[in-house]
Amino acid sequence: MDDFSWVPEGFRWGVATSAYQIEGAVTEDGRGPSIWDTFAHMPGRIARGENGDVACDHYHRWRDDIAVMRSLGVNAYRFSLAWPRVVPDGAGPVNQAGLDFYDRLVDGLLEAGIAPFPTLYHWDLPQALQDQGGWTARDTAEHFAAYAARVAAALGDRVSDWTTLNEPRPAAWLGYLEGRLAPGIADLRAAVPAAYHLLLGHGLAAQAIRAQSPGARVGLVNAHTACEPAADSDADAAAATRYDGHANRWWLDPVCGRGFPADMLAVYGVDLPARAGDLDTIATPLDWLGVNYYSPSIVAHDPAGPVPHVHVVRAREGARQTMLGWEARPEGLEQVLLRLSRDYGVPRLYITENGSAWPDTIAPDGQVHDEDRVRYLDEHLAACGRALRQGVPLAGYFAWSLLDNFEWAEGYDPRFGIVYVDFATQRRIVKDSGHRYADVIQRVTAASR
Repeated sequence: MDDFSWVPEGFRWGVATSAYQIEGAVTEDGRGPSIWDTFAHMPGRIARGENGDVACDHYHRWRDDIAVMRSLGVNAYRFSLAWPRVVPDGAGPVNQAGLDFYDRLVDGLLEAGIAPFPTLYHWDLPQALQDQGGWTARDTAEHFAAYAARVAAALGDRVSDWTTLNEPRPAAWLGYLEGRLAPGIADLRAAVPAAYHLLLGHGLAAQAIRAQSPGARVGLVNAHTACEPAADSDADAAAATRYDGHANRWWLDPVCGRGFPADMLAVYGVDLPARAGDLDTIATPLDWLGVNYYSPSIVAHDPAGPVPHVHVVRAREGARQTMLGWEARPEGLEQVLLRLSRDYGVPRLYITENGSAWPDTIAPDGQVHDEDRVRYLDEHLAACGRALRQGVPLAGYFAWSLLDNFEWAEGYDPRFGIVYVDFATQRRIVKDSGHRYADVIQRVTAASR
């Protein structure tokens, strides 16, 4: 068992969630509709026709959920604000009732000794802005910055660490290129401008947060993966390079001041909607970078497939896989962390999501014995230790997720939580993995005293 001697002073032990996946209350207290409200009610889009209308009912049960976090011993909570709850039309007047909800949540976290790590955008774009083009429109980036300024003005006296965007990659590529996530568009000529404006929105929002709250630490969170060829062939090696550009470099290079990668511009063949000064805005300095990691990507050349003409599988034959068929390979996390530290010189890294989905059930003793998730947690925490020993500036780990929740197009069957949710009764049960995480935190905290 890891002795966790690698944990630096001030390390954040956290859990993570997102608004649409847990809050529910989608029509209460002035909240406007988001693209996920619309998408989830389209026939055939979500497994079993499920939606996030109620989800974990966190909007009404947030005090209980803070109590659960406190029992686990976490010292940080990464959550997202629902843009349409705060600004129902995406632009225009603030919905004070919606903003007050997050004001109370932040106060409750601080009272429990838990640092709030709010994310301003976790995919739930106000539908009113989608009706005007969504992220394909430059105005959306500007509206996002205005929303960021309003939230920072309200919460910046108590919040030190902010995330602008969560995972712009799937928001653009799965939402506008492949159509598998909201808003469900499959058009390369929409996807590239959407990707560009997401990053522009990030830069504008980072500037807006700092203008309202000097000294704020601002980060960007993306899903990063280790890319490797499916076979020992030149074609698959080239495909892995393309997919690395699609999944990693496209999102890292411009944010780190290198501009958009030329090889991917050639692959996409779509002009960027660039204006003078945009690249400088996108490269607004980061205080930290957040890494969401679940599994590696095994990539094969597929000339008939969608851009970038690859076929990606999440697991090699015979590898240990989660419920979703994703390979459980902690070495992939170590590789990603080392690369970001070595190649991009990021000053501080957080693992902002890391977890695994399993078909958990309540045992006859009333508990949830999720041995596979315990193993996944242990192995990935050990990978964090190896990375830190090699000089990676890792400052925290956020387990995905605090609660079983609405897992986007997969609905409610895949359970990622370290706390079980009985969706019929909204009862919470800390799983064995939650107890294991609490034990790790307790031992590390005791050793540091």
